[in-house]
Amino acid sequence: MKAKYNQQKTQVNGSQSILLIEDDLTLALQLKKRLTAARYHVVHQTDGQQALQQAVTESFDIMIIDRMLPNVNGLMIVKTMREQKITTPVLLLSALAEVNHRIEGLRAGGDDYLTKPYAFDELLARIEALLRRNKSGQPLDKVQANELTLADLSLNLINHTVTRSGVPIRLQPKELRLLEYLLRHSKQLVTRNMLLEQVWGIQFDPATSIIDTQISRLRKKIDKDFTLPLLHTIRGKGFMLTDA
Repeated sequence: MKAKYNQQKTQVNGSQSILLIEDDLTLALQLKKRLTAARYHVVHQTDGQQALQQAVTESFDIMIIDRMLPNVNGLMIVKTMREQKITTPVLLLSALAEVNHRIEGLRAGGDDYLTKPYAFDELLARIEALLRRNKSGQPLDKVQANELTLADLSLNLINHTVTRSGVPIRLQPKELRLLEYLLRHSKQLVTRNMLLEQVWGIQFDPATSIIDTQISRLRKKIDKDFTLPLLHTIRGKGFMLTDA
């Protein structure tokens, strides 16, 4: 029988609260110091079993969970949370950077996946994006009837078909993966680095034009014949899929 838990809100005097689960003490202390300086209230755990207990009994605004932990690993913590209907945003951290590793993390219930080593500014941006999405009241899991949607754009995750206003749109496999990622992060700023890591499975390369090329092709297919543009370029920062 699965245990049932009642979460109690962590009191943080108005600051947004983060449960940081990281067993690398040096890294965790540095991260906690910088997040505290950014005006977050940070609770730190190093042991997976103790972290799991806290994750399901206390309420936080966001959780940052390392994948490899003693006693109970990070994926099991997330899976248990989701089984208990706990929808707190989760950012997974890991040195495991292969595409299949990131897929495992997201399918376990993680909302984002960041590979080590990472830049603190990018970690902070991802935290802010997850908190904005949660605060807006938009479900973090936007899959309804196996579809991802934004305005009149729809991606069926079962048969991999895309329609806009009911009109079929033919996409190549990589374009489908790119659109799926953008839909899962709709109304958020998505950087080139995030797309390279999460869609292409490669580290940042400032010389590559692959992102801009694929974005241009995708934009032509989903926006060209429609009045409202959905895929926007944020100059110097990245891209955003939004109907705003």
